[in-house]
Amino acid sequence: MACATPPEDASSDPTRTGPDATGGHDSPQEQGAPPHRLFRIDPKLAPGLYVVSTPIGNLRDVTLRALDILASADLVCAEDTRVSAKLLSAFGLSVRLRPYHDHNGAQARPGLLNDLEAGARIALISDAGTPLISDPGYKLVREAAERGINIVAIPGASAPLAALASSGLPTDRFMFAGFPPPKSSARRRFLAEMKDVRATLIFFEGPSRLVESLSDMALVLGARDAAVARELTKKFEETRRGKLADLAAHYEREGPPRGEIVILVGPPAEEQGADEATLDAAILAAGDDRPLKEIAAEIAERLGLKRRDVYERALKLRDDESDED
Repeated sequence: MACATPPEDASSDPTRTGPDATGGHDSPQEQGAPPHRLFRIDPKLAPGLYVVSTPIGNLRDVTLRALDILASADLVCAEDTRVSAKLLSAFGLSVRLRPYHDHNGAQARPGLLNDLEAGARIALISDAGTPLISDPGYKLVREAAERGINIVAIPGASAPLAALASSGLPTDRFMFAGFPPPKSSARRRFLAEMKDVRATLIFFEGPSRLVESLSDMALVLGARDAAVARELTKKFEETRRGKLADLAAHYEREGPPRGEIVILVGPPAEEQGADEATLDAAILAAGDDRPLKEIAAEIAERLGLKRRDVYERALKLRDDESDED
């Protein structure tokens, strides 16, 4: 179904939201915001597609610019209009809502794009956070760009960035990888593709699969520093840090946590400052009669290093010991 222009009689539009809508969110006034209007309507807002970030938990994380855009747009397309209606009502915004999600996107896009080409001002929001980040919208933005339509991103809350900032892991390079596959075999293949990425890895995961994902990450990625962030910006926000295997063991004992979850995994050990002395100590500590390739493979997995590098270093140490004898 295309998001066509709504009927002129807004009172007949069941998806229109306003201050009288119910939703369960505290209003900005109840949260301590000033009593005056928090947004301004701009009748001269330029035509185009506005990709608007919304709060991921705490309503006060909304930006004034986001409120201005939502108040001024001809139409707001939302992942779930029921969820978005509660948010908009909390800020006293009366807007025309239309659903846009994975199931109706193919049918909705042609009408939306035609409206945009005709000069409409359309805002796109997801249930929470920045649209397109594991949420619907990429195809709409891509096709709008192909048609030369003006696209404006309104920055704001983002769960991956909020989790990264509080994780204590390296932030100079990071990779957002979305949700891992639900089945273990596919998940391990998925993780193996990122094993050599020299950056902090960021994943979304559901509570019921958290232990399985952490266990597979420990198996595939090795003994890396990691963090599990949940309920970001909300009352029971928590970030737990530790090695992947230790985090998996913790949540296996405690049971699945509640809330939205972000998993962050630090880069391979070389990026975290693992030096030659650390590697040498691991090789010497494994002094047994096993094949050197087997020892190198075990240490490489544990330290997050390349097998070839560990094997070559182990050969050198063995040669040095032979020379001393």
